[in-house]
Amino acid sequence: MTPMSSGGGALNFCVVSTFYPPYNFGGDGIYAHRLVNGLARRGHRVSVIHSRSAFELLAGGPPSTAYADHPNVTVHGLRTPAGKWGLLAVQQTGRPVLQAAGLHRLLEGETFDVIHYNNVSLLGGPAVFGYGRGLKLCTLSDHWLVCPMHTLWKFDREVCTRPTCYRCALASGRPPQLWRGTDLMREATRNIDAFLGPSVFTIRKHQERGLSGTFIQLPQFHHVPLEGPADGDSRRAGRPYFLYAGRLEKQKGVQVVIPVIRARPDVDFLIAGSGKFEAQLRALAGGAANIEFLGTVGEARLNSLYRGAVATIVPSLCYETFGLVVVESFAAGSPVIVHARSAPEEIVRAHGGGLMYRDADELGLAIDRLRGDASLRQRLAAAGRAAFEREFSENVHLERYLALIRELLAKKRAGEPVTATAEARGQQLLAGRPIFFGLPAPDRIRKGH
Repeated sequence: MTPMSSGGGALNFCVVSTFYPPYNFGGDGIYAHRLVNGLARRGHRVSVIHSRSAFELLAGGPPSTAYADHPNVTVHGLRTPAGKWGLLAVQQTGRPVLQAAGLHRLLEGETFDVIHYNNVSLLGGPAVFGYGRGLKLCTLSDHWLVCPMHTLWKFDREVCTRPTCYRCALASGRPPQLWRGTDLMREATRNIDAFLGPSVFTIRKHQERGLSGTFIQLPQFHHVPLEGPADGDSRRAGRPYFLYAGRLEKQKGVQVVIPVIRARPDVDFLIAGSGKFEAQLRALAGGAANIEFLGTVGEARLNSLYRGAVATIVPSLCYETFGLVVVESFAAGSPVIVHARSAPEEIVRAHGGGLMYRDADELGLAIDRLRGDASLRQRLAAAGRAAFEREFSENVHLERYLALIRELLAKKRAGEPVTATAEARGQQLLAGRPIFFGLPAPDRIRKGH
């Protein structure tokens, strides 16, 4: 297919991501799937390149769920030659190594208008940014570009304020990445025309860690949920409940919530998700009758749970790049209670729709306020739903995304620089979205790695 002009015609996209549903663990792959299919429904052609091998190695086998894609979507699931050793080579060198031929064939064999990278840490590393031609974007869905743990969560106990990356990687059982001590990051990221940051918070964190380039703040989105009844579990009929949805990992902070709920037997706490910290959380719950672990639930059930909850609790201790659970809760008409940190705090401060807390005592007060004040819950729920419609719906996101694409394509094809001159650096707007420019800082990129 020949790429279209930068006017209003259909475009040819390629989305490059280590993980893509059903070969996926977290929000980065979910966002990629929603973006890809949203573009396809609007008549654009989209190719997806992802790694089956990376998922199967980390998950211990193939996915157990299925995802559907629009007919305009072509998915290429790559398998890495030499299995885990081939993936280790990517992890260590930051280059595609044994899967270079497959990536080269797909990215160089077709001319794309837009190549949109997600986390490609085990698909080809930052070197894959140099493959292919077209407008090149990279979404900062996590912190993999500036953190070998991808989360800025240090020694599995605290947020990272001062990099000690080799020691942190060794403590986690991961081999330190050799490429982080080279100039590969600085050289490879020169190929990216713009980084898309889901929050101003994560843009600033990447800049603090030395990533330079053009950064555009573009929140992620949730599709309009299907209407349906609130959760109808007969065992819980008439009992108010609060909800957690997400991975069960230490940095997600569910261990802070459980003792607070155990002290309030008149409310229930439903935990939707699974993860490596689940056994410790179950032990902490101690079989409490008002705490239930639901495991991984499907989208329809999760939406039902959101709708029936007094509020969704988002207790993340780590630095989140966005707050997809916040947006999903807003969409379903449920307010949130968030730990006052990183992107979830940014969303609630900007749009309302919930309460914030800094410690367990404040969390308890927030639970009691929403439990005892129906009018407050209703006001917050209405504010959250309004924010969803205004900022986080699929239509709003895709309109903004495509407006950015067309403006950036026009600049690129006219030979105009996307980045500002040194004298003009600072916050500006591009297609109505905040844009930030980071000065080169190669020493900071390499420090600590």
